[in-house]
Amino acid sequence: MSDQDETPTTRLRRELPAEVPAAPAGPAGGAGQQAEKPALTGRQRLVNGLWPPRVTRAQLIVALLLFGLGFGLAVQVTSNSEGDGALRGARQEDLVRILDELDDRTQRLEEEKQGLEDQRTELENSSDQAEEARRQTVEKERQLGVLAGTVAAQGPGITVRIDDTKGTVEADMLLDAIQELRAAGAEAIQVNGVRVVAGTYLTDSDDGISVDGNKITQPYRFKVIGKPQDLEPALNIPGGVVQTLEKEQATVTVARADKIVVDALRAAERPDYARSSSQ
Repeated sequence: MSDQDETPTTRLRRELPAEVPAAPAGPAGGAGQQAEKPALTGRQRLVNGLWPPRVTRAQLIVALLLFGLGFGLAVQVTSNSEGDGALRGARQEDLVRILDELDDRTQRLEEEKQGLEDQRTELENSSDQAEEARRQTVEKERQLGVLAGTVAAQGPGITVRIDDTKGTVEADMLLDAIQELRAAGAEAIQVNGVRVVAGTYLTDSDDGISVDGNKITQPYRFKVIGKPQDLEPALNIPGGVVQTLEKEQATVTVARADKIVVDALRAAERPDYARSSSQ
């Protein structure tokens, strides 16, 4: 049959494929094809992986450790900031004075070290070592007597007068003054007729302040032997003894002197239990 003799229906049947696959039936037996789920994007897969969270025991322990470490660092930074606040607000001349005081303390320690080394050298090189040893023993006894308060002492230093008309000064404030003076190189201290020694203690009472059990009243007078150039600045540093007392409405007067006499004495006490290890 030629192409001209074919009818349109015959031509259509010849051009169609032999078999056309049938569409699968729907879930209810219908002829519609079920729609496929769209593919997830990268962001959606990331969200599905992070939420809901899947926390393991190891991850929880690590998180707690990191939290503790961060909290500790924050506390340390805050503490350092508070500690440096007084110096950060200080004037330039005050900072220079503090540095000079630290240099003076270092120099005193170096001088003390050099003195001990010189004593050792003299003892080693002396022709009469026994006599040299006795001389150094007497000198050391005198120095220890000054520190123990059993002998009187005199020398350059400062006087400190604290007028407390408001009654706001407490024992711990006077103790801070004593500690600051000791740190600045004070060699002998007397407060209102009471000699200050290594074991000195101050207490508050209803009617005033006591030093080693001896009641003292204002004005509080300090007689201090040492290098005046070190002692006076130590009390006047920013945030130091003088500023603290002035905040309590007390009046503080510090004066240098070429000669200070500390004549209050303490009785030598024999220890009950401690004995020399050389016996």
